Amino acid sequence: MKKYIPFILKLVAAIIMLQTLFFKFTGAQESIDLFTKIAGSNEAYMRLGTGTLELIASILLFAPNKTWLGAFLTIGLMGGAIMSHLTIIGIEHNHDGGALFISAIITFVSGLILLILNKKSIPIIGSKL
Repeated sequence: MKKYIPFILKLVAAIIMLQTLFFKFTGAQESIDLFTKIAGSNEAYMRLGTGTLELIASILLFAPNKTWLGAFLTIGLMGGAIMSHLTIIGIEHNHDGGALFISAIITFVSGLILLILNKKSIPIIGSKL
């Protein structure tokens, strides 16, 4: 069972990040509205940039010896999402019942656990941890 936990955490984080890419990359109105609240007239840059980074993070989570990097990127992205919800967007956006916020927390926690589990793989500092 122990060997399946990291895989499940990777899958959870990747699925949550990847399911939003369709909306970000196609310019769905919900995504435009959300990123306009955060970035104003620069919403397209932030929306597409965030989507690209989430795609990279999802791939890195499954790359051998790069899980730590995917987890680190996931933590940063979801930390930003959580802070945006707490300071700008609000917990509930577009009457979603807080689903986006909860998804960000679940993904953040998954990334954090994966980073802890893969801390020895981090170059330079990993051997000292």
